[in-house]
Amino acid sequence: MALRAAATMVAPRVGLGRLFSTSAFNFTPPPSSQPASNPPPAEPNPNVFVSGLSKRTTTEGLREAFAKFGEVVQAKVVTDRVSGFSKGYGFVRYATTEDARAGIQGMDGKVNWNSPDFLDGWVIFAEFARPRAPPAVQQPNNGPPYNTTWNQQ
Repeated sequence: MALRAAATMVAPRVGLGRLFSTSAFNFTPPPSSQPASNPPPAEPNPNVFVSGLSKRTTTEGLREAFAKFGEVVQAKVVTDRVSGFSKGYGFVRYATTEDARAGIQGMDGKVNWNSPDFLDGWVIFAEFARPRAPPAVQQPNNGPPYNTTWNQQ
């Protein structure tokens, strides 16, 4: 019995024992080069980003829910191409920034539990939309174009 105990202490851990062992190797992650911080809030504009939507939420339902707070110019629920269901977020464009601010105050973090058709009973979050980042510049491909050869004469 003592021989078996001594053999296990001397032998290196293998298999799952080594995987889950923390005594042999103390790992500390490197410090982050950038401190974790939230991005600054977006500038007030007529576009509102809405998240936390149910997969059953439609563009018409989103428009109706936000139309209570001002003139909605456009509403769009982003959907999956294959299934056609909502990806859980969308955008609402109001006529003015004041209408957008009223829509955010009226809908952000709220749900009306008495009405099951109020955006499908989910708590949603609304904030001013941030502008899209400019597209990345693609590096030129130095190879030949398709359907050509290198040594054409």
